[in-house]
Amino acid sequence: MWHIYLGAITLGLSALLINLLLNLRALHRLGSDKGSLPEDLPLISVLIPARNEEEDIVPCLESLRQQDYPNYEILVLDDNSTDRTAERVAEVAAADPRIRLLRGQSLPQGWAGKPYACHQLAAEARGSWLLFTDADTIHAPAMLRSALAYAHENNLSLISGLPLQKTVSFSQRVVVPAMYFIILCCMPLWWVQGSRRPKPGLVIGQFIFVSAADYHDVGGHEAVRSRILEDIWLGFTMARRGKRLGVVDLSGMVSCRMYEGVGDLWEGFGKFAYSIASLGTWLFVLIALGVMGLFVTPFILMASHLSPWLPNFGDWFAIIVAQVVLILVMRILVDRRFSYKRRYFVSLPAGVLFLLASGVWAWKRRHTGGGVSWKSRTYKPDTKV
Repeated sequence: MWHIYLGAITLGLSALLINLLLNLRALHRLGSDKGSLPEDLPLISVLIPARNEEEDIVPCLESLRQQDYPNYEILVLDDNSTDRTAERVAEVAAADPRIRLLRGQSLPQGWAGKPYACHQLAAEARGSWLLFTDADTIHAPAMLRSALAYAHENNLSLISGLPLQKTVSFSQRVVVPAMYFIILCCMPLWWVQGSRRPKPGLVIGQFIFVSAADYHDVGGHEAVRSRILEDIWLGFTMARRGKRLGVVDLSGMVSCRMYEGVGDLWEGFGKFAYSIASLGTWLFVLIALGVMGLFVTPFILMASHLSPWLPNFGDWFAIIVAQVVLILVMRILVDRRFSYKRRYFVSLPAGVLFLLASGVWAWKRRHTGGGVSWKSRTYKPDTKV
């Protein structure tokens, strides 16, 4: 049985390596070329939902004020913050008429927090294009121009992708690259990019650049009002309605410090896993076992072989080493593309185990009637994925 198991893992990892290479080749680096803009230079509305973001909102706004695109507005919705978020926005807006501060309404029944904030922002936006972005993002000066040019040249309704996730602490450097590693190894982004027909792509709420007409045509955030993962489901909704999506490498245009510490990392990834758990226990277990078997088990088997107290795998050890080498090569490729600290590549099993542990915790919370908290709001088991 060992030869069947090890053969299956090796084939699986080889397929994932091919998928990763195709993804890295297909992912366009936004801003790597100037591109061509439409002649009329349409108004772009930059829309920022902000809840308790007094630490990050000003750097975000200052980066957006430096855009080299001439025709845009910035709307910030204070989503019932309990800190000085609104005050900080008002200070910046006083010096720049392009910035407007909106006061968020109380969350109505049937809505999740972020979809409702984005819905309110879209209702006030005047632009032909909308950029939904988070309050903790930093944008390069050419970001708006590059996004519009890429959408225009490729006839896209929506662009999203992978920003540069800043990692400062030890926990961030272990966990965050593991997330990008799993995404790029397991998702066929190249297939989405190469298809002439609309396909659901990777949509990340840190950056959603979308045609206002197409956004409203599919119902906007009201169509995903109860979803915790509203960004992913907005992408599915757009694709189902025949809108073309593009996935790009945003690492040269947008950066973000995704989660501050271990607690935020746990809650953030737990929120994602909590949503996945709603799709069914068997699917959740299958995903968890697949990730564990492919990316963690080879390291455990290698350590077991090298230990004098645990079983020895004899001639099979060479295959186990080959599996570990394949995994580490893939991790190095991801780290190189997104400028992660390369000396942390050997921490991959720890990062994956952290993600799996937060997922199991979230699954347990969902199936014992508990909820998960995010931005001081609690989501219960009846909340949709």
